[in-house]
Amino acid sequence: MKRVLSRILIISGVMLGCSVVSVGYAQGAATKPDGAKGEALYTNGDAARGIVACASCHGAAGNSTLPVNPNLAGQAHEYIARQLHDFKSEDGKPAKRTGPDGAPSVMTPMAASLTDEDIQNVAYYLGQQPLNYETAATATNEASMQRGQEIWRGGIPEKRVPACAGCHSPNGAGIPGEFPRLAGQFPGYIADQLRLFRSNDRANAIMHDIADRMSDSEIAAVADYAAGLR
Repeated sequence: MKRVLSRILIISGVMLGCSVVSVGYAQGAATKPDGAKGEALYTNGDAARGIVACASCHGAAGNSTLPVNPNLAGQAHEYIARQLHDFKSEDGKPAKRTGPDGAPSVMTPMAASLTDEDIQNVAYYLGQQPLNYETAATATNEASMQRGQEIWRGGIPEKRVPACAGCHSPNGAGIPGEFPRLAGQFPGYIADQLRLFRSNDRANAIMHDIADRMSDSEIAAVADYAAGLR
């Protein structure tokens, strides 16, 4: 019973923390984002301002074909906007999202020239694009499938790791504005992010506490399983 209550409290804390962040971004938006402008910037970039077309790495309409670059289609626009802000070094402060060992993320220079309006527009456009499940990633490691499913559905009770499904939903669709979609995401990318959470190179106190209790094999198993969810 104590374990069950502990897991409930952990998940409740995660949901409360992310809700506060997403509401803050919603309140900060002065006007409704412009999806057409977002599409134009995503597809073509803006050479005059040194902005590279997002589509060159993340694919048409956010459906990436390169495992190193995540799918963005189907993610809630609030989540995408928050991540773009986290890549930026703002007000002289270091970016919240960095690469391994604190090195600048490849996204840091990409996000540097984006205004708040740009970020909202691009994020809003991507939030309206459906994930193409015909080309999306899927699970590939049959040997770790059962272990990945156990972690996704029930967590790792002995390590106080909550079930991923509690926040990212049973089918991996996430909760709009709070928790990202993981279904169809590249397993290598998911695993990389969990390791960055674990090392604190990607700043997120809640996810750090969770990933810090997970081994490399557990991360690989649940990342592969999540990719195959539909």
